[in-house]
Amino acid sequence: MSASPPPDAFRDRLARAARQEQFLAVVSREEALARWRAAVPHAVLPPEQVPLADALGRVLAADIASPIDVPPFDRALVDGFAVRAADTEGASEAAPRPLVLNPEILACGTAPGLAVRPGTATPIATGGALPRGADAVVMVEATEFRDGPDAAVAVARPAAPGQFIGYAGADMARGETVLRRGALVTAREIGMLAACGLAALEVVRRPRVAVLSTGDELVPPGAALPPAGLYDSNGAIVAATVAENGGTALPRGIVPDDEAALEAALRAALAEADLVVLSGGTSKGAGDVSHRVLPRLGEPGILVHGVALKPGKPLCLARAQGTPIVVLPGFPTSAMFTFHDVVVPLIRAMAGLAPREETVVEAVLPQRLASELGRTEFVMAALSRGPDGPVALPLAKGSGAVTAFSQADGFFAVPAERAGLEAGARVRVTRLGAGARLPDLMIVGSHCVGLDRLVGRLAERGVSARTIWVGSSGGLAALRRGECDLAAMHLLDPATGRYNAPYLTPGLALAPGWRRLQGVVVRRDDPRLAVPAAQVPAAREAADRGVAAREAVAALLADPDCVMVNRNTGSGTRALVEDLLGGARPAGYWNQPRSHNAVAAAVAQGRADWGVAIATVAAAYGLGFLPLTEEHYDFAYPEARRDAPALSAFLALLAEPGTAADLAALGFGRPGEA
Repeated sequence: MSASPPPDAFRDRLARAARQEQFLAVVSREEALARWRAAVPHAVLPPEQVPLADALGRVLAADIASPIDVPPFDRALVDGFAVRAADTEGASEAAPRPLVLNPEILACGTAPGLAVRPGTATPIATGGALPRGADAVVMVEATEFRDGPDAAVAVARPAAPGQFIGYAGADMARGETVLRRGALVTAREIGMLAACGLAALEVVRRPRVAVLSTGDELVPPGAALPPAGLYDSNGAIVAATVAENGGTALPRGIVPDDEAALEAALRAALAEADLVVLSGGTSKGAGDVSHRVLPRLGEPGILVHGVALKPGKPLCLARAQGTPIVVLPGFPTSAMFTFHDVVVPLIRAMAGLAPREETVVEAVLPQRLASELGRTEFVMAALSRGPDGPVALPLAKGSGAVTAFSQADGFFAVPAERAGLEAGARVRVTRLGAGARLPDLMIVGSHCVGLDRLVGRLAERGVSARTIWVGSSGGLAALRRGECDLAAMHLLDPATGRYNAPYLTPGLALAPGWRRLQGVVVRRDDPRLAVPAAQVPAAREAADRGVAAREAVAALLADPDCVMVNRNTGSGTRALVEDLLGGARPAGYWNQPRSHNAVAAAVAQGRADWGVAIATVAAAYGLGFLPLTEEHYDFAYPEARRDAPALSAFLALLAEPGTAADLAALGFGRPGEA
């Protein structure tokens, strides 16, 4: 008895198996990637706004500037007493200095109501707001309480000005760009944004990746495994790797080796996804049908089918209806090898993530680092490019700073048996966060919101820049040591009356930046003065004279109840303050915060009556502003490296007409402008 003829469908499959269909054309890996990138833009997806609680793992779509100072006021860093440092001079265990206690206790959240006058002290808790008149905090362990009609505290050790004080804006200054577009939001960034009071932010939309598996032999995990069946591991691995690299996986299950079913599944996936990934069905077996379906989905169709890889030869790349499609080999090892090599870079680019990098970097420590013997110390560090490789720059911000983790590229350890590390020591920096890389440009020195704007413009052109704020003198010192590419500075040379250029050493050049108005800031309601709010264009005309500013300071210095706020030694502003004071050391002289914002905050909050800051900051705080001088904010750089790509890009941007318009909008003038 003869056998009945096979069904038509089965006959077709037998014919295809006999023909053993070959790949369209095997190409090199380089050629495959070139075709893929030419047809599929590796570009960031549009932004979307999400609540802060949902921002973890997302990528910022825009720069974020702090809307407030963090901390928003000068605060105590220990439990103790707010004092005037001068009242504790000469104090010792044998001869403690008694101070009368003010009748208030400054717990966290309690606004000071009484000033600390000479010979008095106010109890204050860690985090408490510093009262007017105080310029130091004495730890409670260094005191002894004395009861009596006039309660007093005896101070057994002298306090240095600024001791145990965290100044307003020391962590984040109002208007300072604290996170940049492209930054990955981790738990440390969530804390920073919460500290700024931000409840929502714009992030890059995660790419939606449809994940399908093909094969009659596949069953989902958890189901009973039939004879000749296999659990679908590729679908789970691909979906997890999509999520691991910033995408949102859309699992679409298993599709049988049937052209009609696969075509329907692919068309549905194309309608909802930014990228479609399926595994299996791309080789030359009888049941492999995906490469026959792809040409029917739309132009240009198949870009590559067959790559000279081992494993991974059956890889198929396509694009249809504007959506990229990847067909991975069916074997798990081949599938994941090709997925990481070809697909992961696309997902990360669409999600706004940087390419993956190694997690540990060896770097050189440029300066000696002291450490406490007997304790293992983990040092947060930023990475820069030095003449002989990566350089690890320890970050100076302390344990109370929200930004320490965010601004670090990683950390390295100082062993407990070491009292420090010498300059030139090699350290192993453990990276924080996937995708971090060395910046193209390192800028160290004095902060300015104008520079924030330029760094953002560089990022739009693919040039990454890292900024570290250590003051003008610190930036220049870092440049001389070869730790950075640019030093941002505004240093006035008293001997010549010129800014910045007199401080250059051989081999350094100066790129003119812009002009900033420095002036005396006061409260507009101060009854001793009648000062208008900061008006940058109008004030610029009087900046060269500074007569009103000097007269105002003279009047304020004559008032014994007047309190000033100074700036830190080494800052460009400090020289202006010393010139105004003419050797005087009025109340508040030893309050020396490190930023214009902290000065403005002290005056606006009534903890000081005057200080020196730039006009843009005065305007932000609604303060009165008396112009003093127009300073030059410039950039020093090594002349020999002028043509280095990143440095050259910065200098070119600095000279563009559009940059002048950006700076003018912020209230700054370019060199030569009135």
